[in-house]
Amino acid sequence: MSGVDHPPALDGLTDTQVDAYLARIGVPRPDRPSPAALAELHRAHLGTVPFETLSIGFGEPVLLATGALFEKLVTRRRGGFCYELNGLFAELLRALGYRVELLGARVFDGDRTGPPFDHLALRVDLDGPWLADVGFGRFSHLPLRLDERGPQRDPGGGFTLVPHGDDELDVLMDGRPEYRLGLRPHRLADFVPTCWWQTTSPDSHFTRSSTCSRLTADGGRITLGGARLIRTGPDGARTEDLLDEADALAAYREHFGITLDRLPPLPAA
Repeated sequence: MSGVDHPPALDGLTDTQVDAYLARIGVPRPDRPSPAALAELHRAHLGTVPFETLSIGFGEPVLLATGALFEKLVTRRRGGFCYELNGLFAELLRALGYRVELLGARVFDGDRTGPPFDHLALRVDLDGPWLADVGFGRFSHLPLRLDERGPQRDPGGGFTLVPHGDDELDVLMDGRPEYRLGLRPHRLADFVPTCWWQTTSPDSHFTRSSTCSRLTADGGRITLGGARLIRTGPDGARTEDLLDEADALAAYREHFGITLDRLPPLPAA
């Protein structure tokens, strides 16, 4: 690979952990880093490790350390949100020989953006720079070219990366801005303060409701918002069912492999 070498992770994954992680997402160990192997890992991750905020609903701490993330996402077969999902995916990629940088982003809410470090995404350098993101929920199914300024077709929609100033890109999905991506690399520790705010503040939308969602084999999504089961087809067709607690707990097991003894409590009014 060209460019400056990325410093090794301080607490990266062992070979045994890499094998367990690959088994979790159902992908054999790639022979070497390549765009095709990255795409396979990315798509498989989205289909097996859910975007979920259950820990926040239950008041459990979200720890941004490799050991804690591995224990949650791989050993306990749970999911997480952007800092957890992309944070651990970066360690998997590094252990497989990829050169990875953590990038901070601000998520759009209408015309406004959230605070710095509102989101974590990944830059992966291969034949050129790629944007990998397995932690944003409904987004691209495959990595996007970070240096491409024209439209990019993806099974998840049409994407365009539009420069904003000298060191940011607005990432658009089907013409709608999703987040403003900074191009400076960061450490996972840089995201800890905003992660703490996202998981504790009453002003954070993550503390107002719980969600659990993953990509399905046909390119749609299945989502549990509390006890509401939402199925979205690849064509955007959508069905919703309000489940009782027993059926909702069974749905968490069936669709996400997550065993709960109760549903996350509703936030106080």
